[in-house]
Amino acid sequence: MHEMAITQSVVDAIVAKLGDATVTSVRLEIGRLSGVVPDSVRFCFDVLCTGTSLEGARLDIAEPSGRARCRDCGAEFTLDDFILLCPCGSADVAVLAGRELRITSVEVSHV
Repeated sequence: MHEMAITQSVVDAIVAKLGDATVTSVRLEIGRLSGVVPDSVRFCFDVLCTGTSLEGARLDIAEPSGRARCRDCGAEFTLDDFILLCPCGSADVAVLAGRELRITSVEVSHV
């Protein structure tokens, strides 16, 4: 499960940047075309945060749809799965969005 390694990288990056600061929430953006399963990340997050400054932090995940442009007809359209077909039937499409995988915000406690 590559989600474990991805989530470990997220936790490591936050700890490296914030040190011992108590993290209360983390917001990720995982595009629907990224190949990453958000529910698996949620599970791994809880496990991997144990014993770190992120323990008990809330995880929020935004899952933006994919967007593509057809190279044949020029239409832009949304994609919610990996079937990269334009409504015109062409498979010659450029993916514009939906492959995101990033930390968008981290909230820390100021106690």
